[in-house]
Amino acid sequence: MKMIFFGILLLPLSLFAQNTISVHVKNVDSTNGHVSVALYDSDETFLSFDGVLKTGSVPAREGVVTLQIADLPIGEYAVAVFHDENGNGKLDTNWLGIPKEKVAFSRAKMHTFGPPKYKECAFKVTSDYEISIDL
Repeated sequence: MKMIFFGILLLPLSLFAQNTISVHVKNVDSTNGHVSVALYDSDETFLSFDGVLKTGSVPAREGVVTLQIADLPIGEYAVAVFHDENGNGKLDTNWLGIPKEKVAFSRAKMHTFGPPKYKECAFKVTSDYEISIDL
């Protein structure tokens, strides 16, 4: 009986469990600059600079680079990735707003006339999670 009571007390703590997302970015084609990741948790904030939940960046390396985003509660998330080849810390675009640097998203590809929606990119995290994204 004490074990059941103890288990019931710990159940709410599992909702606050801290998880790590390992993002494997494939097809990095140069060692220039950095590969950067932005994590979002809602449709309202997706792809807005002010709405980024967490970010990460690693030096670019040809082939595959891995970034880890730690301390995440159970929930729904979407990832945007870009290769900041010139290392200026931002996604460079042309005068129409079209990215000049490679971009990619979790679970979805760039559309002909713009980026995918949050729901197309979103995935559930209930424990440590790994995702591969082709750049």
